[in-house]
Amino acid sequence: MNEQIKQDFIKAGKISAEALEYGKSLIKKGNSLLETTELIEKKIFELGGKPAFPVQISCDDIAAHFCAIEDDTTIFENQVVCLDLGVHVNGAIGDTAYTIDLSGKYDDLVKAAQKALEEALKVVVVGTELREIGKTIQDTIKSYGFNPVRNLSGHGLGLYDIHTSPTLPNFDNGDKTKLTKDMTFAIEPFSTTGAGVVGEKGHPTVFMMQHKKPVRSPITREVLKEIESYENLPFAERWLTRKFGAKANFALRELNQLSIIHQFPPLVETSKGIVAQAEHSIMIDDEGNVFVTTSL
Repeated sequence: MNEQIKQDFIKAGKISAEALEYGKSLIKKGNSLLETTELIEKKIFELGGKPAFPVQISCDDIAAHFCAIEDDTTIFENQVVCLDLGVHVNGAIGDTAYTIDLSGKYDDLVKAAQKALEEALKVVVVGTELREIGKTIQDTIKSYGFNPVRNLSGHGLGLYDIHTSPTLPNFDNGDKTKLTKDMTFAIEPFSTTGAGVVGEKGHPTVFMMQHKKPVRSPITREVLKEIESYENLPFAERWLTRKFGAKANFALRELNQLSIIHQFPPLVETSKGIVAQAEHSIMIDDEGNVFVTTSL
């Protein structure tokens, strides 16, 4: 990793952390989920970064991949709210998340995810096996009386690549792969009152470029050109409908049918368990030094 890339990861992490703190201040009863989402995305640009993926605000039994649409009417009331955001600087990514309990009923669930993250960070050194990180997360969440979400995980962070190797489990999966120098990744515990499994459910509003192919429709070509400007990173349906109106939905359907884009429906806890999330991004440089880039 050269020095410029290292500094870009550090800068992306710092912007992510600042945007997360700003977002947390907006998640209050009576505020709009859509307006909050758009204010956070605006703040990312103001701070000198770009979204590495659309800001996602998932509530209650939705664990991930919920992104507001243009006419979303959700108001914060008594939800458990997971705020997940990512920033990139020249493709280097910072990915972070935090949960706010507006109901007043799930403080321990939020603590379980946050404490699991804190304990996992303590074991991050060159040579740590991935299963050790998973076991630490699992044991911590279980100690609070909850379950980790087993089919969600932390992930590697590459240049213009939000999900790459390694996969960092939220339970002891037996993976003896070791952390190495020159590695960037996110640790992402999810705690739940449910069984600890999520599945896809609902209308997808997050997409990502999958394959480049020629398209015949002029409308779809126009929308595809805009999608290509996102540099193969995930994007929101809302970003396109704001610019192209109903044409965007037509284009997205066609692009999905042609397997040019991949869609990500919301991920919902299968037993309707409430979910909390915590996340930090980590960089191990070529000398073995560990940086939590999304920590203020």
